[in-house]
Amino acid sequence: MSASKGQAAALGWLLLIGALPLARLLAELFRGAGLPDDPAIWRAAGRSLALAAGTTAVALALGVTLAAVLLLRRIPGRRVLLFGAILPLLVPPQVMALAVSQAAGPASPLLLALGLAPPLGAANLAYTPAAMMLVLGVQSAPLVLLAIAALCRRLPDEAMMAARSLGCTPGAALRRVAWPLLLPGVLAGAGLAWIAALGNFGVAASLGIPARWPVLTVLLWQRLGTGGPQALSQAASLAVVLAGLALPGLAAQVFAARRRPLPEGRPFAPLPLRGGGGVALVVAAYLLLVLGLPLLALAATALVPALGMALGLETLTARHFAAALAPGAQTARAVAVSLGLSAGAACVLALAALPVALALRARPVRIAAAIADLPQALPGAVTAVAAILVVLPWGGALYGSTWLIGLAYLTRFQALALRPVAAAAARLDPRLDFAARGMAAGLYWRARAVWLPPLAPALAAGGLVVTLLAVNEVTVSALLVGPGAVTLGTLVFNLQDAGQAPLAAATSLLALGLVAALMAAATLAGRGLPAGTLPWRP
Repeated sequence: MSASKGQAAALGWLLLIGALPLARLLAELFRGAGLPDDPAIWRAAGRSLALAAGTTAVALALGVTLAAVLLLRRIPGRRVLLFGAILPLLVPPQVMALAVSQAAGPASPLLLALGLAPPLGAANLAYTPAAMMLVLGVQSAPLVLLAIAALCRRLPDEAMMAARSLGCTPGAALRRVAWPLLLPGVLAGAGLAWIAALGNFGVAASLGIPARWPVLTVLLWQRLGTGGPQALSQAASLAVVLAGLALPGLAAQVFAARRRPLPEGRPFAPLPLRGGGGVALVVAAYLLLVLGLPLLALAATALVPALGMALGLETLTARHFAAALAPGAQTARAVAVSLGLSAGAACVLALAALPVALALRARPVRIAAAIADLPQALPGAVTAVAAILVVLPWGGALYGSTWLIGLAYLTRFQALALRPVAAAAARLDPRLDFAARGMAAGLYWRARAVWLPPLAPALAAGGLVVTLLAVNEVTVSALLVGPGAVTLGTLVFNLQDAGQAPLAAATSLLALGLVAALMAAATLAGRGLPAGTLPWRP
């Protein structure tokens, strides 16, 4: 295969999974769907805007503070605390929502055991808009932290040394030199948090429905569930409205990316902090509060016979775990479906990432790759509706099947699989390929001898990151899953919605165990990769 044919194949793939779904969504809008005039939709849109604004404010406050003490300062246990600060991002939203609801309600087994439970009949504090913003803000704070970390790795240490030599204290040097250079990272993180809040379904449904505060993603799910000839047209309109609300987040990321690159220099070295031990204890206490306490409440719920019973030796039971792991239970089937979909999508995307990354030197391929990045940047509900519209002209045989979820995952996670491979391919010496061509080596031998050895770790790491994020995904799967089918993310939500909180808690803990195993596999596969390739290794 010649270079031009390879570029054509890469271009066709990117247009197929990136441009086609978005074009089909816009075509449905212009074909007659139009913008909705239902007042309920615009009320939900206003709630979505409020949720995105509140979440972004919380995420910025937490993310910038964590970056200030974990990225720019040297404190005891810095690496462990940095790892812990990334973890909320990797907890599935529906699991975090269930955990928070079990840590704040009057029937919480943990609060009952500690004597801290509110009186029976009291409202669950988790079922409020403020709680939704707080939970999503905690989960989005690592996005801000990672965006700042990406710039912090390129922050020139010479600039800091020059400021110190002029008499600046460490704090003044960071304030006058470092933070102005890191502002694009703060802006990019804010854009990521905005879009994450707009597209979230797990927290929005688990906490928003009981609070009677439905946002656009929940309304879209409800409208698709009603069926009928108008359901898909309304869903397309809602998806376009949701994409429009995401424009501020996209604009923030584009503006941040166009800022002047940082000057070259030695890598930035964190500055010492007086009283760093006390600061480390505060960060550890924060992580215990936002991550440890909810997960402990989740475990307590899974270990009692029923809600409203205090956790104790006489009430301790493992029957919910046994029920979740029973041969005929839905858990095993949901794990199999989720692993099959996520691993299948990861394998396909990893295989496609190799030729695409090698063809990125061509301008048309770079433009198509930027278009293919949009589904990852837009809310997941937009991708789900676009996937439905793509398959309907072919008879709709895939509609409601798990195959459609897999196709939507290809569109949704293409960018995540490509980025580490593209970064590694950019460092390849082109003279090696020229030399192989000069020795009459064909495509197979060049791929085996020249490309695969240096790119294999990036391919594996990208595929494992896709698997990790897709295995518990709920937004796309909740909108696309058909009758009789279930994924791990939708199973947790369905159990909670059915009032089976202890069984949902046990299933959630099993899902977290699966995430931990995948994280370990990705860490092993990602050894030797540049910092930032894996989210928890900034």
